[in-house]
Amino acid sequence: MAEHKKLHLTAFMRPVSLHTGAWRYPGSYPDANFNLAHLKSFIQKLEAAKFDAFFMADHLAVLNMPVEALKRSHTVTSFEPFTLLSALSQVTEKIGLAATASTTYDEPYHIARRFASLDHLSNGRAAWNIVTTGNPESAKNFGLDEHVEHGERYKRAREFYDVVTGLWDSFADDAFIRDRESGIYLDPEKMHVLNHKGNELKVRGPLNIARPVQGWPVIVQAGQSEPGRQLAAETAEVVFCSPRDLDSAKALYADIKSRVVAAGRQKDQLKILPAALIIVGDTLQDAKEKRLHLDSLVHYDSAIASLSINLGTDASVFDPDGPLPKDIPETNASKTSRAGVLRLAEEEGLTVRQLASRYGGYSGLAFVGTPESIADQMSIWLKEEAADGFTVVFPFLPQGLDAVAEKLVPELQRRGLFRDDYEGTTLREHLGLKRPGNQFFS
Repeated sequence: MAEHKKLHLTAFMRPVSLHTGAWRYPGSYPDANFNLAHLKSFIQKLEAAKFDAFFMADHLAVLNMPVEALKRSHTVTSFEPFTLLSALSQVTEKIGLAATASTTYDEPYHIARRFASLDHLSNGRAAWNIVTTGNPESAKNFGLDEHVEHGERYKRAREFYDVVTGLWDSFADDAFIRDRESGIYLDPEKMHVLNHKGNELKVRGPLNIARPVQGWPVIVQAGQSEPGRQLAAETAEVVFCSPRDLDSAKALYADIKSRVVAAGRQKDQLKILPAALIIVGDTLQDAKEKRLHLDSLVHYDSAIASLSINLGTDASVFDPDGPLPKDIPETNASKTSRAGVLRLAEEEGLTVRQLASRYGGYSGLAFVGTPESIADQMSIWLKEEAADGFTVVFPFLPQGLDAVAEKLVPELQRRGLFRDDYEGTTLREHLGLKRPGNQFFS
């Protein structure tokens, strides 16, 4: 591996924290998801820290959850991604702007048009996170009683990608002449009518927007299922994923990268960026105490329900302030999830209440420690080919973001693991990705 390989860092910003207790943390902004002034300050701090991109997930329905959990959720109200990113594009200059858009509940022409517009508005900083939409509640907002079947969603997504990229290539880069003397604005020979007729979609084209600044906005994909991995290998340039530990991350990394090569692509043209909650403390104990306090802000009724799901048994009958019983019987629920709970309980000596708070708050990959210890861990993941960087999940805002930007990033820069400045002006340049040629015009 090249000695000078550096980490890529994107910021997961919708919701601004995936931890359900984040809005209750002392000094945090309870309305951070839906406050433009706060979001503007967040993205400007991230740009100053040279983050690759500001990444927005999206949901097309209020998530299906019990009323007790719903009334405590800070994710119920958030801005629509394109509207917000268009606004934020005007108060930033370099940081990438990534938005999620569904291939199941939208049309290719809409998606192509919105992302082309965002790419022009931002001078080449847009990215499309392709999702097939996992939340079944979304179907009911689009005239359907049942969610579209998983395999069907992925078949549509693969064809959807071909249509969107084809629409982005509707015009050659030099199609718009705008010659005042001759009165010619557009060279019609440099316009392509897609006229797509496939199994899932029928789209004539052309797109009524000039080719995006980046050629195509950067393609992000977040699925980890078998069809999701294959879709990523064939189409994606960034993979957002959620492995729980180093070994599973290395296996996922190797699998997707091998699929990329099998698909005839260069493996360095796809970056794998696992989600990681990062909690920075002055000492390891300080960081652990922040995590424990954050987890304690998750209401027990919500938390114990999450723990029960992961264990596959009713955890509400256990003593909240005692250790997890060692004789919990196996069920037909996920053995992987159950094993993970048992391992965490043993490794960290957590009580049932603390375990419940962990699973009810954020149970994914987390780096909790000092800037130095977190940089050590990130370096291992990079060197052992478990990741090309990380999608940073902040524990609470603004303090959690400030700690990463002002303490962790400088430590990574000191070690040569992260850029001191942007390599260019477009997101493709930040990520080291090639600008795609136009498939219809040489």
